[in-house]
Amino acid sequence: VQLQASGGGLVQAGGSLRLPCAASGRTFSLNYMGWFRQAPGKEREFVAAITSSGVSTYYADSVKGRFTISRDIAKNTVYLQINSLKPEDTAVYYCAGRLDVRLSYVITGYRYWGQGTQVTVSS
Repeated sequence: VQLQASGGGLVQAGGSLRLPCAASGRTFSLNYMGWFRQAPGKEREFVAAITSSGVSTYYADSVKGRFTISRDIAKNTVYLQINSLKPEDTAVYYCAGRLDVRLSYVITGYRYWGQGTQVTVSS
């Protein structure tokens, strides 16, 4: 499985971004796709996850109401829509794929990782 995240950039506070993550390879083996982020000097943290069917979604408390994860199964692409951006959202955003049927909120629960895309929010 290969994952390619994109869509990052420099945005003013209050703006929006949509981050696509394109998956290729044995994507049918993935039960969850997730997004994580890592701010400068901080550990990588869970942001959101979605099941393979796209029916169920999960969010970190810090992003609920502003972030939306979705997927286009036909395009093998997962999206992270980020609205009302804040300077504290500045981070490298990573997409990840999980094989296990149980949800995981931790880095070690995901086997496949994209290269990350930088999101910078100016105040």
